[in-house]
Amino acid sequence: MKTELHPAAPAALAAVDQADPVAVLRRALELYHPAVALASSFSLEDLVLTDLLLAVRPDARVFALDTGRLNPETYECAEAVRRRYGLRIEWYFPRPEAVEPLEREKGLFSFRESVAARQECCFIRKVEPLNRALHGLQAWITGLRREQAVTRSALQVVETDAAHGGIIKINPLADWTLEQVWSYVREHKLPYNRLYDQGYVSIGCAPCTRAVAPGEDQRAGRWWWENPEHKECGLHTHGRKPQV
Repeated sequence: MKTELHPAAPAALAAVDQADPVAVLRRALELYHPAVALASSFSLEDLVLTDLLLAVRPDARVFALDTGRLNPETYECAEAVRRRYGLRIEWYFPRPEAVEPLEREKGLFSFRESVAARQECCFIRKVEPLNRALHGLQAWITGLRREQAVTRSALQVVETDAAHGGIIKINPLADWTLEQVWSYVREHKLPYNRLYDQGYVSIGCAPCTRAVAPGEDQRAGRWWWENPEHKECGLHTHGRKPQV
């Protein structure tokens, strides 16, 4: 479903200092709230954005996808975030009528058989719930960074998300390095997923995530049996920067 955007929104967002995440978030909230939300997987980046976002507007919206196969440490982090900010996290879940036949007919680890099989699982557990989460929004905010993967090297701070009806996709930390993210987390003493202390860098579903060895790419621990150019679950497709 295509949503109607504020007519001045792309130009207004492009006009702010896009190197300043707070300026980007403040303008996004001015333009779109309550039809804008942060998509959080409780990654380090999402924790930084949650802290920045709620400092601008305490009633800003945050949603999360519970795939049913997250690590216990991820749930513990989510609960710590909820308690720290008094935040009402908007949780979305895969539809049982899709999960049940997948597991009954193809087993619990079909996603390791091929890229197509993995994408099927990702669609059921992540993409379809995301579509429901984005329904009615005019914009969404993510913690994507260019440095994370080859599939994200062309990422823009503000993009048109053609895959979701042309809504605005905002990536305030697109220019940040991992070192900058960690510096913010430590300086502000943010709660974080303890798997990071065990060598994890990018954390998704438990069966599809492992720790990263020294010198490996930041996304090497995700779907490690696949080639790097395939390492997206379908939540994020490269959009284009709005014309101004």
